[in-house]
Order: sequence, then structure tokens, then C-alpha cells
Amino acid sequence: MSTSSAPFGLIPAYSPSGVIRPTMYSIVSGYNANIFGNQPVKLTDGQVEPAAIGDEYIGSFQGVEWTDSDGRRRVSNKWTAATSGTQINAYVTLDPSIVYNIQANGTLSAASIGAQYNFTTVTAGNATVGISQVMLDTATSGTNKQMRVIGLTPAPDNAWDDNFPIVQVQVSLHQNVANKAAY
Repeated sequence: MSTSSAPFGLIPAYSPSGVIRPTMYSIVSGYNANIFGNQPVKLTDGQVEPAAIGDEYIGSFQGVEWTDSDGRRRVSNKWTAATSGTQINAYVTLDPSIVYNIQANGTLSAASIGAQYNFTTVTAGNATVGISQVMLDTATSGTNKQMRVIGLTPAPDNAWDDNFPIVQVQVSLHQNVANKAAY
């Protein structure tokens, strides 16, 4: 599993509070960029948008529902660029304590626990299934980065020093929380 690259974005794994409860925001009708499931997102003027590398962000995109031009209610795990509609409800994770699983684009060791990293290009995604292909960028270790490694995801065939380990992270550049620099 962690010996091959198969990115899936930021999947919420658990919350120390016990509940992962997506929060509802909106997307501008006709917004001209794809937003894939599990993609890191930020708020701009109260609207959900993809977060860029280095941006503060609130969590990951968990789906959207809207009313289309025919008056039908639509539900999807992705937002397709230039979609128009009304009553657009985008669901995103918001709690800064949520722990996410993400695949790294290179080798990490147990010494990576506590280190901060950015994610890779956020525009990539699988349009067929609507899932983000964001990965933890192992070349970006430093302070004031987007996510903090807190451990290895417990899974079969997933180990430190594998080519593409799956690790557990928390948002370290959260839009609603002051950054805590890496130690």
C-alpha cells in the first residue's frame, strides 16, 4: 500500500473530541475551479475555495449540494468548475483538532513526527471519482508549513521509510487558529 503512489487527499481519520462533523459554507455559483473530495480548502470572503500551497486553510472538502437550473437538488463529492446553481451548500471539516490521513510523496521516518510540511499541487484530482490527489510534500519540511505529522497511519503494509507512507497529520496553518511552529 505505501510502496505505490495512490494519493487520496486529506481524509479525516478521527477527532480527539470524538466526532467529525462537517461545517456548511457556500461556493459562488459559477466558481471556475474544480474542488475535489478531501482537497484542502480555505475561506475567501466566506466562500469555499481550494487552498494553494503555503495558504492557511480550514480543513478538507467533504462534498456539496445545490439546486440546478432545472430546480433539481444535486449532491456530489466534488464541485465541477463553472457549475451554476442556487442554495449551494459546501461541507468542509473545520475543527483544528481533526487528525487526517494523507499519503507522502516520498520517504518519511519516525523522526518526522512533529515536523511540518506543505502539500503538493492542489489542483490535481481524479475527475472520474471526484477525489483529490493532494499529497504531503516531503521536500518542504520546515517551520510555518501547512500540516504537522503526528504519527504513522495504522494500516497493513504501511511503515516508516516506505516509498510513499501514509501518515496522520493535523492542520498547522489553520485560518482560525494561531500557528504553532514546528519543534
